Amino acid sequence: MTDDTARGESNADEADDASTDGEPTFEAVTRAVLAEIEPDENERAILRATATTLLERAATAATDRSPGADVLQVGSSARDTWISGDRDIDIFVRFPPTIDRQTLETYGLEVGHETLPSGHEEYAEHPYVKGEYDGFDVDLVPCFRLEDATDIRSAVDRTPFHNWYLEERLDDDLVDDVRLAKQFLKGIGAYGSNLRTEGFSGYLTELLVVEYGGFRSFLEAAADWHPPVELDPEDHGQATFDDPLIVIDPTDPGRNVAAVCSAENVARVQHYARELLEAPNPGLFDAEPPEPLEVDALETHLERRDTTPVAIRFDAPDVVDDQLYPQLRKSLEGVRRGLDDRGFEVFRAESFADETGVLYLELAVTERPAIERHEGPPVHVRTHAEGFFDAYTNDDTVYGPFLDGDRYVVERERDYRSAIAFLESDDLFGVSLGAHVETALEERYDILVDDEVTALLEEFPRALARFYDPTP
Repeated sequence: MTDDTARGESNADEADDASTDGEPTFEAVTRAVLAEIEPDENERAILRATATTLLERAATAATDRSPGADVLQVGSSARDTWISGDRDIDIFVRFPPTIDRQTLETYGLEVGHETLPSGHEEYAEHPYVKGEYDGFDVDLVPCFRLEDATDIRSAVDRTPFHNWYLEERLDDDLVDDVRLAKQFLKGIGAYGSNLRTEGFSGYLTELLVVEYGGFRSFLEAAADWHPPVELDPEDHGQATFDDPLIVIDPTDPGRNVAAVCSAENVARVQHYARELLEAPNPGLFDAEPPEPLEVDALETHLERRDTTPVAIRFDAPDVVDDQLYPQLRKSLEGVRRGLDDRGFEVFRAESFADETGVLYLELAVTERPAIERHEGPPVHVRTHAEGFFDAYTNDDTVYGPFLDGDRYVVERERDYRSAIAFLESDDLFGVSLGAHVETALEERYDILVDDEVTALLEEFPRALARFYDPTP
């Protein structure tokens, strides 16, 4: 190659990397991101060697107990869709369907502990062993060896079928696009099917890239989604779901792979898909946490907003995240509704958890008059209207009944004139609360109001930074 030829190719590459206004192109951004996230050969070799060792150990332990057992590496490390720096290996130990569920669980734990002597037991639909080996996080999961995914006896039985389905459809280009899609979803905070995130699982991400034919085409489709979005890769056409994103599992027509995705995360993907297509920016692939909020900055927000922040703080229940976060959301919504129903307008609300749990509510209204309006039915609804009128007509504690338009109305004494009084009362436990959160509140909770919420910065400086600098 001559120097002139090399210079010509270099100039052509530079032209491809910049749009007409001098900004980087989509292709330039994704190429640069891919160079950062694609594992190099040394990283791949280490993972392969570690996985081989674990598979051999698990296979020996499994066949010692059940000659018909086998082992299978699954997940992104098996399909080469993992991102550089990821240290996860998932191994499924498959037992013949002739053994019973109890035996499968017993054998599965024994194989797990024999393969990972320092591992510990966790529980999904049934127990499995999780541990660390040579710097890798390893899951050893028992399941039944089945011929068809529709015959599953536990949820994990589907996973090998997911693996085979995708392996048949992923080529080198799509593998790269899957990596980009996963990193994009991580960067915008929408990756992860746990109940804390309520986002996109790895399997769902891979299905979407395969279904749409690439990362860019996935973004272009997502930018125009009109939920509910329905995708059925294998045209099963057998099930209906009430979710914002519906992706029928190609190996199991009765399952929506995207069932855990919240409406907010679906909207988040739409927002940032449009942003990445319109103004390509490598920063969208980088999940940088916000800077911790300082006391003076929080005080400035409180003064500027002139609302009333209220925090219910309690000892966080000692349960796994997949139990804790749905309960926090349920409890936050219950408290919010309880305040709204009593006339204390909640402006915005969020929940946090670490050593302590917090239900954080920003109130637009914290004090109400001594009386409240209570509307009855229209007068022409005779039976109900007469019952309402008779109930209040001799009640000296109310004003009325009187007519407002065609309805009976009374003005009666309000139960709580102060939002804080309600939150400190036993009536707080009359709202809908998560079971473990309710138990924690029954033991003890504190109410922080106005400037008192600055005490939360010691534990939640980034969570409060997100609250007071919200983004999509």
